[in-house]
Amino acid sequence: MVVPIAIKAKGRTTKGAWYRKWCLVSIDGSTVDVSDTARNEAAFGRPGTSRGNSAFPQIRFVSLVENSTHVLFGTQLGGYRESEIALAKDVIGSLQKEMLCLADRNWFGFGLWKRAQAIQADQLWRVKKNLILPCIKRFRDGSYLSKVYASDKDRRHETNGIEVRVIEYALEGVPDAEPIYRLITTILDPKQAPAKELAALYHDRWEIETAFDEFKTHLRGANIVLRSKRPDLVTQEFYGLMMAHFTIRGLMHEAALKADINPDRLSFVHSVRVIRRKLPQFVPFPPLSVQSTA
Repeated sequence: MVVPIAIKAKGRTTKGAWYRKWCLVSIDGSTVDVSDTARNEAAFGRPGTSRGNSAFPQIRFVSLVENSTHVLFGTQLGGYRESEIALAKDVIGSLQKEMLCLADRNWFGFGLWKRAQAIQADQLWRVKKNLILPCIKRFRDGSYLSKVYASDKDRRHETNGIEVRVIEYALEGVPDAEPIYRLITTILDPKQAPAKELAALYHDRWEIETAFDEFKTHLRGANIVLRSKRPDLVTQEFYGLMMAHFTIRGLMHEAALKADINPDRLSFVHSVRVIRRKLPQFVPFPPLSVQSTA
């Protein structure tokens, strides 16, 4: 079973895993090409292009990542046409109370936010600029208290709202930066997490993009399609690769603990090469049941 490992380590010893009392995680989704068969196309679908359809069917998946260790966990797999938000409803269930989850602006929705809040994990999500966030109370650090609602009707009647803290900031001197960034968080007390610290912390969300690159490119191989011809075997192959990524990252975590460094300072590509060089030393052997009848 793939589980976060820094949060399980005794004494919070993993460098870079924690912000104050929270273990940092992120959520995002991606796609993977699968073998071009009629069964796979029927089960998963394929994206359209300007000239018809793409060369291969695709699966879509959503995952959480433990930012420091790059361990992907809580992963849910679906067809290409399934929305990331629909898959995320189950993924969110893998959050834990001591976690702070980072998410990009395309993830916010009242239902998903409420589901995440019910788990008692804390959230720091970017939101779109058109989300209505009235200022209820301004804090000294520049953030302010607001509420989000499930519908315009609830907002008009001020019913069933959820309190959030809003952080707005700009990145000066950064090429291609957007005019303003808006974050909302479940951490309502600025003393527990000041606005400047959360604004800087949000950009750690990009760790999940690196983890996806490890999984899709360096482990699976660039431009390589999942070879399984049937949907059930596609699922098996996908989760097998996920387990392989977890195993490599687990070994890297152990090495990082011994060296007392942040695991993301270690090279995933180099680690894969080292493991591949060691594999010939492990001679295949038959299961015990086969040995006993030989």
